[in-house]
Amino acid sequence: MTKEKLKQYIALFGGLLSAILLFLQSIGIGFTWYTKESIGAFVNVLIAAVPFILVIYGVWKNSYIVTKQAREQEQHLKEKGLK
Repeated sequence: MTKEKLKQYIALFGGLLSAILLFLQSIGIGFTWYTKESIGAFVNVLIAAVPFILVIYGVWKNSYIVTKQAREQEQHLKEKGLK
């Protein structure tokens, strides 16, 4: 997935959520939890979660014990003296 596609998906998801929220507010359904503080807390969770997910992904991709293919690759590297 390219950076541009990711931006498009985020914009699509955000627009969809905004449309749903506006529709619900127009028919009289309000959300008392949708405040600046709750949005700030959500942003803090995202700020903490995104690097955590990236680190977990990096560890998984650079590990030779997760998949059979990775173990075979490690064995080939050892045979060639590269590890």
